[in-house]
Amino acid sequence: MTDAALSPTRHDAASLRAEFGATARLAVPLAAANLLQMAVYTIDVLFIARIGTQELAASTLAVSSYGLMLWCTMGLISAVAPMAATALGRGRHAVREVRRSFRMALWLSVLAGIAVMAGSNLAEQFMLLTGQSEQIAAMAGEYLRWLSPAAIPVLAAAALRIFVSTMDRAVIATWVTVLALIVNFIGNWLLIFGNWGFPALGLKGAAIASVITSLVVLAAYVAIIQSDRRMRRHYLFGRLWRPDWQRLHELWRVGLPIGAITLAEGGLFSGAAYLMGAIGMLELAAHTVALQLGALAFQVPMGIATAATIRVGLHNGAGSREGIHRAGLAVVWVVIGFAGLFAAAMIGIPKVLLSLFFDVDAPANADVVPLAVTYLVVAAAFQLFDGAQVVLAGLLRGLSDTRVPFILAVIGYWIFGFGTAYYLGFHTELGGLGVWIGLAVGLIVTSALLGWRWHRRESLGLVSGGR
Repeated sequence: MTDAALSPTRHDAASLRAEFGATARLAVPLAAANLLQMAVYTIDVLFIARIGTQELAASTLAVSSYGLMLWCTMGLISAVAPMAATALGRGRHAVREVRRSFRMALWLSVLAGIAVMAGSNLAEQFMLLTGQSEQIAAMAGEYLRWLSPAAIPVLAAAALRIFVSTMDRAVIATWVTVLALIVNFIGNWLLIFGNWGFPALGLKGAAIASVITSLVVLAAYVAIIQSDRRMRRHYLFGRLWRPDWQRLHELWRVGLPIGAITLAEGGLFSGAAYLMGAIGMLELAAHTVALQLGALAFQVPMGIATAATIRVGLHNGAGSREGIHRAGLAVVWVVIGFAGLFAAAMIGIPKVLLSLFFDVDAPANADVVPLAVTYLVVAAAFQLFDGAQVVLAGLLRGLSDTRVPFILAVIGYWIFGFGTAYYLGFHTELGGLGVWIGLAVGLIVTSALLGWRWHRRESLGLVSGGR
């Protein structure tokens, strides 16, 4: 065989290696930032768990409500990623187009943050309507009232994080999250237990520490962007008061289905917390810890999914169908590898992982540990599908395909997932285990549906014209 015959294969292999490298430069720091961000939330759980079981249960319900609203609005704002990446891929008027998109993303952050604050102040009534304990609901309501002001800076920082990632400065997100980790740890240590003469505020102290952390993170992003010559030339913060209604409408049009997908998935897991609370406090406590570990593992695929959106958006803007194909191959193989590692850890060393949160050998935790170990086994089983569905959604998002994936997510998560969780949890002897099996079913069905749509992307007309 001649060199000429071999050259396309060599070229394809080299192109795929280059795509792996480009994806890794985005995905690794973003995944690290996600893990560190989850560690920030985990610090809250670690400190609150040492106050008492009731406080842990209250914070779980509160964060389930607040986190769901926050993740949905983050999904709405994340529409700026494919829009900005596609503009960069086209190359024409890229600076102006990127500036327009991110300025309006900051507007959207403020509007969405106000909505999250309003929803947080109504959460206690919703908890009571779902049959939660009055005492737990009251504690959760107070926690949320103190936590809700963090919403606007958190969402604005999320928009700026997407900006630095799109500018190929994703490593900034990692270092800013390290700062958040340090600030949140110190804030919790000082304000929950009253160290160094600070008042011992308990749950309220954890909420205040979170608000302080969110403000520090936002300030850090602004300072870094303003000090970087390449990013500063986009002039993001100049004339912020000037509206761009056309771009704001476009962000809303693309982002609303993304936020709705997040609502479908986040609602499934938040709904599971309410189901667990109705089954029993022990089940809710075990669910909280096991889900926290599952959420930690999920941060890696979520970082890869953000990288997938940006890479596919760049290739789509450039009109490269082959580049889109390579980007899909790269992220799918990477996420399969990471998911396998996390699943093995959950099955092989569950008590070691659980010991990060509480003393697994203490008599007081004798009833919680077996439940949590059981839930971790199910979590290990659906790691692959959890990673697959978020990465596939990210790939489709890079093509600005968001409406149909939302419908597919509702079918998978709610008809199959929540339906199974409710039936097995309350109409069989499985109880909490049945709820977790329902979560797995929802993820499996959703990943299969999204995988089908990605596979059929060209025949469905989702890809821009080009080579």
